Amino acid sequence: MGQAQPYQATALIVEDDVMQREMLCLLLEESGYQVIQCDSAEAAELVLEKSAGALCLMLTDVQLAGRMNGVELAYVAKGRNPRLDVVVTSGRPLMQPLPNGVKFWAKPWAPLDVLREAEIAQLA
Repeated sequence: MGQAQPYQATALIVEDDVMQREMLCLLLEESGYQVIQCDSAEAAELVLEKSAGALCLMLTDVQLAGRMNGVELAYVAKGRNPRLDVVVTSGRPLMQPLPNGVKFWAKPWAPLDVLREAEIAQLA
């Protein structure tokens, strides 16, 4: 008889800058998160189609490779899982409205901000 696996919170990181994406993933993995990483909104959309209900946090940049940006992806994510904690981040001012409940973080942000948000997402 096998033992039950403990619940592991899952985060989706969508960032086309490899260094930033890997830093975010490492930070969350060291905090006990299972992390799925994507470099485009289109790749993230495929993850959301299959696993949106299993995610508790999505962090995305506004500027992404491909046809869709992070704000558009936030709408897709909230449509698939309204309870998902979504953070959109950019080094530029935000020019599009965000879906209800989505947070915007201007870059640069501190790693501690990510850890706090991860803790909030796990409690939600």
